[in-house]
Amino acid sequence: MQNDHIYFMELALVEARKGLGRTSPNPAVGAVIVYNGKIVGRGYHKKAGTPHAEINAIFDAGEQTNNATLYVTLEPCNHTGRTPPCTEAIVRSGIARVVIGMSDPNPQVTGGGGDFLRARGIEVCSGVLEQQCRELNYPFIKHSATGLPWIIMKAGLSLDGKITFHPRQAGALTGPESKRYVHQIRNQVDAILIGVETAIIDNPNLTTRLEDAGQTRDPLRIVLDSFLRLPVDARMLTQDSVAETWVICGEGASMEKEARLVARGAKVFRLPGSDVGRVELSALLIFLGGKNVTSVLVEGGAQVHGAFYRHNLVDELVLLYAPLIIGDDGTPLVRGYGLGSREDAPLLHNVSLQLLGKDLLFKAIVQR
Repeated sequence: MQNDHIYFMELALVEARKGLGRTSPNPAVGAVIVYNGKIVGRGYHKKAGTPHAEINAIFDAGEQTNNATLYVTLEPCNHTGRTPPCTEAIVRSGIARVVIGMSDPNPQVTGGGGDFLRARGIEVCSGVLEQQCRELNYPFIKHSATGLPWIIMKAGLSLDGKITFHPRQAGALTGPESKRYVHQIRNQVDAILIGVETAIIDNPNLTTRLEDAGQTRDPLRIVLDSFLRLPVDARMLTQDSVAETWVICGEGASMEKEARLVARGAKVFRLPGSDVGRVELSALLIFLGGKNVTSVLVEGGAQVHGAFYRHNLVDELVLLYAPLIIGDDGTPLVRGYGLGSREDAPLLHNVSLQLLGKDLLFKAIVQR
């Protein structure tokens, strides 16, 4: 029976991944309905405000739900939001057993869905492939618990940790496979963030470019620009993209510069600054979380990477290593951050390595 639970939960995870990048601020959730060892219904949450995975699976199963087993990656909701409670639909369907991957991380509702179903005579089993289900929704989990977004620090760099050959130099170090991988991440996160220096030097689009254009979406673009130096003719302000560009500046930035950027379609937000005039990152994350931004891909540059790491704000590392050595003239991955000893270094877990063409992908979660 346990092997069956694992097998069908893996299939529910396949369903859940179909919604990645489309459901925020809701989680990506998948469900399958099984009767006599055969899948009779599948479903996933497609977009915030639309029916949840369980409802779609029940609809797909039609009249075959009676005495069936529902496998779902996240505890069914027992509260009314934009949609009615899934628990009530499960009871009405005649489903006899519900197998849950992970409990709802919202402290106000954790356990409520499972308890509701048990009280109505439905058998409930929890914690099947729990870690895999959690990994699918790290941003939702963090945002539910803290109100803050999940921060992914990404960079393409040499084997000796340099992101450019020379200071203020544009251009990628990694190959096409790494580029494709990065755009897959962009297709799943809520926002992508860079500093104004990177915006000026690289003049990036900050869009998602994949072969299947019909399945892509551009993330929200965020530029940290304390003194509003972003050129009004920057590509991100002149290209054809439905995603917004937010420029985050300090409280004392020029009103005239703000007006020029707003006229080009940017949204400018003024946040508290530090004693050196830069935007306080803690205030930024509170602001973004309040806007239901649950995940942010921080693409640099070195000063921005250093600031996020210095303030212990990074949750996940995605580092793409090109097979080359740059040496002393190159720009390091981070600036403004240093350690006194190995004991001071944040611990990393869930470490993985993968070849992408000639490049090496390093991924890890930062442990707190």
